[in-house]
Amino acid sequence: MHEAPLFDDVAYGPEGGAAWWLTAADGVRLRVGLWNRQGSKGTILLFPGRTEYIEKYGRAATHFAGCGYATLAIDWRGQGLSDRLTEDAMAGHVHHFIDYQQDVIAMSEAAKRLDLPRPWYLLAHSMGGCIGLRAVIQGMDVQSCAFSSPMWGIHMAQALRPVAWSLSWGSRQLGMSHRYAPGTAGEHYVLAEPFETNKLTNDREMYDDMARQLRAHPELGLGGPSLHWLHEALRETRDLARLPSPALPCLTILGSDEQIVDVPRVHERMAQWPGGHLDVVPGGRHETLMDTQDMRKRLLQQLCDFYGSAARLGSSGPAPRASAAPQAH
Repeated sequence: MHEAPLFDDVAYGPEGGAAWWLTAADGVRLRVGLWNRQGSKGTILLFPGRTEYIEKYGRAATHFAGCGYATLAIDWRGQGLSDRLTEDAMAGHVHHFIDYQQDVIAMSEAAKRLDLPRPWYLLAHSMGGCIGLRAVIQGMDVQSCAFSSPMWGIHMAQALRPVAWSLSWGSRQLGMSHRYAPGTAGEHYVLAEPFETNKLTNDREMYDDMARQLRAHPELGLGGPSLHWLHEALRETRDLARLPSPALPCLTILGSDEQIVDVPRVHERMAQWPGGHLDVVPGGRHETLMDTQDMRKRLLQQLCDFYGSAARLGSSGPAPRASAAPQAH
């Protein structure tokens, strides 16, 4: 592990944050960032979504520090300051979706080397939720798991689903899988999409702040996914849908106005998760943890309370089942 940059000027995280370079088993260089190590009662392992980067979660880490938790976040391969995987650095790309599990292993090994306070807890957003689900099914060493708008499927019209499969598969056969998926390009979403039509947040200040982060440090930016990434994501979410959830306390947060991930897939899994609870947030979009001040404050505190409850339960049994979730719209 070697020291890596952490852009405190845009992170707004707790004082004393630090970052390191890691090397995954296949040689890909990754970056992890840590806040609030000293005196914490546990550590949140934070899995960001596609296009995201460590600094985006500085404010959340500040709230978690106030609750007594350290936060360790990662830049996945192909994004943030971790190694990009194609000549076009703005293309979101992964060779095989299972490769992200090598990043999980490297992150977990770093947490051990840093002797981060236990228990450890998972918080995974969007694409990180897909990676995180695979990790906990495979026995990731965490006390409990929480998901924000998890990518357990990709939102698209039912009629377009076979087209997406065919196009993403066919592009591989034609040697064109490095091309951007239809409707996307090589510019970060928040720099290209006006606030008025964005699918991420209702809060203009938060949306503008995301843009400020990227303008200050453009090397953090990422554009649309490659057709290869799309095919890998479709296959991984399909395969995960066939697997049962682990007997691990789970909280999932989902905005009622979600338009990026597959909402029915989230409802289906959480309805059958032992010890699972689904919180559908009225008016929430894709990034409920970065929405209005009232919304994010309530949800971040809910996460702190959930982790505290899971720590008290320990290994005595699963958390109480939630009442039936509302039907997806």
